[in-house]
Amino acid sequence: DIDGVGRKYHLELVLEDFLDKDSTVNCTAEVLYHLGNQRRAPDVQFTLEGELKSTDEADNRFYSRIKSLEKELVAENIPDSHGNVSPEMEPVRLLAWAASGYVVWQNSTEHTKLQLAQIKCVKQV
Repeated sequence: DIDGVGRKYHLELVLEDFLDKDSTVNCTAEVLYHLGNQRRAPDVQFTLEGELKSTDEADNRFYSRIKSLEKELVAENIPDSHGNVSPEMEPVRLLAWAASGYVVWQNSTEHTKLQLAQIKCVKQV
């Protein structure tokens, strides 16, 4: 506890590449939740021990595939009601995880338990 400021936590994490389980990076983080201000995102400071795997090649393949579509990408309910995600929608799911992570961070408290459940609709713009 930091008087008049909030609660600070020190964490030691291992980040794992969702698509390459053998690719991990150690991380330390400090998270400060501010007292009395539920609308303020926590302050997060982190360090990585090592480097995250480059995704440039996969990102470029996804971008090229999306750009070459005859019709704009439109999809719904990812994953479907049985938890399935088609391989061509996996990059969209990864984008949604990144977006939802930002939303969770901006709106989290010490007691929230938010996570991405399903992409209801995605449309290429």
